[in-house]
Formats: sequence, C-alpha cells, structure tokens
Amino acid sequence: MRCRANPLRRPEDGAKLETMSSTPITVRQLTAAERKLIIGTDPWKFWKTIDPIEYTGGRGDHFYIEPGFRTDFASVPRVFAWFIPRYGRYTRAAILHDHLAARARNGDFPWRDADGIFRRVMREDGVPFLQRWVMWAGVRWGALTEFRAGGLREWWRDAPLVLATSIVALPVLLLPAIVIALSYLVFLVYETVAWVILSIGRLVKRSTAREPEKQLNRPRFTTHT
Repeated sequence: MRCRANPLRRPEDGAKLETMSSTPITVRQLTAAERKLIIGTDPWKFWKTIDPIEYTGGRGDHFYIEPGFRTDFASVPRVFAWFIPRYGRYTRAAILHDHLAARARNGDFPWRDADGIFRRVMREDGVPFLQRWVMWAGVRWGALTEFRAGGLREWWRDAPLVLATSIVALPVLLLPAIVIALSYLVFLVYETVAWVILSIGRLVKRSTAREPEKQLNRPRFTTHT
C-alpha cells in the first residue's frame, strides 16, 4: 500500500511555516509469523512501515519513525468508521501519533503533546477544521484509558475543549452509531448461525471423508475496524 503525501501548503497569515516530508508513505502487511505474536486484538489491522518517516515542524519538532514500525493507522471504533475511515488525508498524522503514543506508554513523551501534534499535523495535511478537532477529541478521550501510562496527566487542561467538541459532534454521530451497532450485531447473529450450520455439515461429511475439508472461519466480534 502506498499513501502519497500532500504537497507543502501555504501557511495562513501570521503562521510560522511548518514542513513535512513529501516522500510517499510505504507500508506492508504483517507476515503470518508476526501476526502470531499479537495477542488480545485483531492482528490483521496492523501494518509495518517499509521506509523511514520524518516530521519537522516550525516549532523545532523533529521526529523520526524507523522502518518496521507497527501501526494500525487511525484506530476508529467500528460504529464511527463511516465518518472517519481507517486511513485518509490524516494517515501521516495517525502514524506519527501511533509513534508518539508508543513513546508516551514508555514514559518518554507527554500524552497531551502527542495528541496536540496529531491535530497540528492533520491541519498541515489539509484535514478540515471540525473533522480534525473531533478526531483530536477522540484521542484525548482515549488518553483516559491510558491512565497507568500517564494519560490523565494535564487532561483537565483540555477538558473544556474536549467536552465542547464532543457536544457539537454528538447529534451528528450518535444516531448513525446506534443504527450501525444494531446492524452489526444482527449480522453477527446471522454469521454465527451460518457458522453453526456449516460446522454441523462438516461433522456429517467427515464420515465420508472423500473430499478435503474446507477452512471454516469462526465469526469474530470486534469493536474497532
């Protein structure tokens, strides 16, 4: 998969020029051996970078993402994937955020700064105003789940903006999210019934054993895409 970077944009009046690499982002899927090492989540959602990725900002920021870094792009709850797909114009920002979040879990970088840089890079890559603020609010809410790794530190400073952004987005996102969640659960029931019927048929066919058995995949419930 190859994601093309956006060309450098003209800064707004009074803004300091911030630059990003214009080279493409190249990633690959995990190998079967790499997927077996991942426990507790769907390994198929992860990719690894092939080439290094660098970010240099006008505030003196410089970050280097090494080849072989594992990312899942934008980690979006399934019920909101219609609004924010896993990858798009914000892909570079999402990979950088994964990198900074990994450092934050190790106590090497503040969560608040990681989330703020995520929003800033989305602005540089042309993500519309409300969309990037909603995505920023999402990662700030996510920081609360990282309380053992310092996610709560200085969270209160962003609380008013996070709450205001969430209140603005809720009327648009809530109803579709409910419909999608119910539809997904109904489909999961259908998938489970089909799996049970096929499993029974497989047991019956084993008595003849004339044809090789086809692979039968168990239904899986996932909260994220």
